[in-house]
Amino acid sequence: LVAEALHTHSQRKDGPIVVFDCSAVAPNLIESELFGHLKGAFTGATGTRAGAFERAHGGTLFLDELGELPLDLQPKLLRALEKREVKPVGGDRPISTDVRVVAATNRNLQKEVESGQFRQDLYYRLAVIRVRLPSLRRRPDDIPLLVRHFLAEAAGTRGLTVSFDTMEQLKRHSWPGNVRELRNYIERAAVL
Repeated sequence: LVAEALHTHSQRKDGPIVVFDCSAVAPNLIESELFGHLKGAFTGATGTRAGAFERAHGGTLFLDELGELPLDLQPKLLRALEKREVKPVGGDRPISTDVRVVAATNRNLQKEVESGQFRQDLYYRLAVIRVRLPSLRRRPDDIPLLVRHFLAEAAGTRGLTVSFDTMEQLKRHSWPGNVRELRNYIERAAVL
């Protein structure tokens, strides 16, 4: 939601926002998914495919779960950020990209750098502006806004509402799963 808000309220709002979840792609496919590939670059590459950087050109690339990016791919990401260009798998000509990169992780990347699990140069390249989001239980005043947003998404035009007492109960809950747990709860309630 923060990445979407940053994109929506920026000069890049007319460009695309592309979400790339570093934890949801098999490690052997991440390079192809980020930078694209040419037809025949590997077994199964039956056509040329633009990567996330190229698809986000002129807009925002949101790298979710960045801490899950394998160490051997981090130099390639750093190179793409530094040079503002990517080289598709199987290609020899770079493609210029103009993207704003927003990254998120639940890991402490400073500790990951200290332990050698995350490249220091990549960390400092990405940590230009850091936004720390406290857990949902530490910001109960955000819950009514989030509930209304998720309810509107889940209920569509049915006009479902939440009573004052229910909202107060939601604000008191500890939400160990944070915003994802709240979203699931609201979606389930809207369906039932």
